[in-house]
Amino acid sequence: MYKPSSLKQHLITSVAELRPSPDRVLVFMDDGNVVCSSAAGLSFEYRYTLKLIITDFAGDPDAVFIPLLAWIGEHQRELLDNHDQRQTAIGFDAEVLANDLVDIEISLPLTERVIVKRQENGTLTITHPAEPQLDAPLPAGNYQLMTANGDIAAEWQSGEPLEAYGTPASE
Repeated sequence: MYKPSSLKQHLITSVAELRPSPDRVLVFMDDGNVVCSSAAGLSFEYRYTLKLIITDFAGDPDAVFIPLLAWIGEHQRELLDNHDQRQTAIGFDAEVLANDLVDIEISLPLTERVIVKRQENGTLTITHPAEPQLDAPLPAGNYQLMTANGDIAAEWQSGEPLEAYGTPASE
């Protein structure tokens, strides 16, 4: 599965406070299902709830949630576009710890398509197509999220829409 590691890496590289200690970002997949139809072939879809836990976080939660929304815009767009889903799909819990530290748990319903094709020689190939992109969620470029005192809380690069994971649509 691509999305859990993609989101974890995106937050570690985007959120300034997480870069020095990436082990504080934990990822779990709960309530997973493999959904397939009776159509010919073995293609299917993973459906699961991603649980992302950030431990001992001392920064502003905006530094996590804004890059998270940017990632969702590219990788699970319907959570933002669908009126019913966007009301409750991005859930979180937080536990306030001593010394102004917080543990943040984020829950997201994610899906991933897996296309299995039989080749002429009888072998099977697997591809993981990217989510369809109507418009780029953010224009391609570098983004910085600044705190009120001028520090960089998070930064990331928004790329071109993808046709398949890791493959820009322009290639």
